[in-house]
Amino acid sequence: MPFALTPALFVVKYFSSLRPNSMEQCRNPRRRRNLSFSVEGRTSSPPNREALDQIQFIRRTMENATSFTAVPGWGMVLLGGTAFAAAALAGSVSSHIVWVLLWLGEAALAAMIVLATMVRKAGGLTKLANSIPARKCALSLVPPLAAGGVLTLVFMEHHLYAVLPGMWLMLYGVAIITGGAFSVRVVPVMGICFAILGAVALGVPARWGNAMMAAGFGGLHTAFGWIIARKHGG
Repeated sequence: MPFALTPALFVVKYFSSLRPNSMEQCRNPRRRRNLSFSVEGRTSSPPNREALDQIQFIRRTMENATSFTAVPGWGMVLLGGTAFAAAALAGSVSSHIVWVLLWLGEAALAAMIVLATMVRKAGGLTKLANSIPARKCALSLVPPLAAGGVLTLVFMEHHLYAVLPGMWLMLYGVAIITGGAFSVRVVPVMGICFAILGAVALGVPARWGNAMMAAGFGGLHTAFGWIIARKHGG
């Protein structure tokens, strides 16, 4: 019997004498509330350099995993307006060379519009250039667009001007699909629509080529630009 009481007596003797004030506060409800308030009122120390480095690493990791959201919605609407104007001018020219140069000029103007509005939406050129999803998106756009440039020269050399609208629309759609893999979901959908329209343009009569260009670069840009502006900001 004495041996059985030894552990209990040890706990009562030593543990009850360690923090009498704290034990009293825990037994008294009013003092327990005061104790909790004093703990909650403690001031936290400022984060050290290591914690800030960890936060920066987490931020970079999350940026790598996010999508490219600086696609300019209203910029694409403006691009669609310039494409409609280019289609109206291209319909009045009779020279194939002038027609091609007119649309190439529209492509250069569209690139400047997209770049300017993209920089504005991203918050600056430095932020856009440092964005890893933006760089991935840009690199994915290059191969199809470069292939379109080479094929344009080849088709012009062989006087295959009737094939240009379908080829341009299709390869532009492929570029948007590959680049849109790192962007919001509506962007690759727009690329699919361009690719389908390009395939249709290759099968229609040559006199419909200018109308197909207007429907693609004018109509699709305007429609999807409005959707992007409403859902993801301008």
